[in-house]
Amino acid sequence: MNSKTTTTIAVIAAVAALSTTIPANAADSIPATQSVRNVVLVHGAFADGSGWKGVYDILTKQGYCVTIVQNPLTSLADDVAATKRALERQDGPVILVGHSWGGTVITEAGIDRKVAGLVYVSALSPDAGETTAQQYEGFAPASEFVIETTKDGFGYVSPAKFKAGFAHDVSDADVAFMRDAQVPINMAAFGTKLENAAWRTKPNWAVIATEDKAFDQAMLIHMAERIKAKIIKVSASHALFMTQPTVVADTIDQAAKAVSAKQ
Repeated sequence: MNSKTTTTIAVIAAVAALSTTIPANAADSIPATQSVRNVVLVHGAFADGSGWKGVYDILTKQGYCVTIVQNPLTSLADDVAATKRALERQDGPVILVGHSWGGTVITEAGIDRKVAGLVYVSALSPDAGETTAQQYEGFAPASEFVIETTKDGFGYVSPAKFKAGFAHDVSDADVAFMRDAQVPINMAAFGTKLENAAWRTKPNWAVIATEDKAFDQAMLIHMAERIKAKIIKVSASHALFMTQPTVVADTIDQAAKAVSAKQ
């Protein structure tokens, strides 16, 4: 077993331990007549796709076909390309979901004809012609979310600030693993202008973590209101995609059902 396999197994085990118990109603099968049955999950910076394990478990038990994108985090174009490859593999309409930086990715990639709706999970949502960095302008800095940049321009969340800034509602043991298993992002990606804004033409939902320290709360609400998202709030850290899988999965299910009803 190589080190990459060992790391992946360890991440999955850590996420499984974080997942909340799935209530009976969340495990109910989706109707056979429901047209939207595919979900594509896109992670953000400093993490990888294994963080979606809890959401994946809930949705697959309901009967959804769930695909998890592994972003290289080397550029916006590379992450969009990875998401498009996942979309190409779908056999029908899709709910496309993004966490944090993943929101920028789904905003660009979501114009794909297969995408029926978008779900932003404490996520960024620039407009066409805007950069991700511009979304922070005019809002309070995230003092507990500190990024350290390497000589070649890749960013990590400061180890000393990781728990407070990223996942304060995660156990010390699990947050230590998350901290040490970070996937760095090329910081230049935040300065890339988007060519498209899928939220302008696709229905969208936004799950906002009310204890998120990676963003100013006013910024999260502003972005969600600007794209006219249906907003769901939950008490959680920036790691809500891991710590609140039931809320996130239920929102995705609601989106799929709402879009299906209109098709």
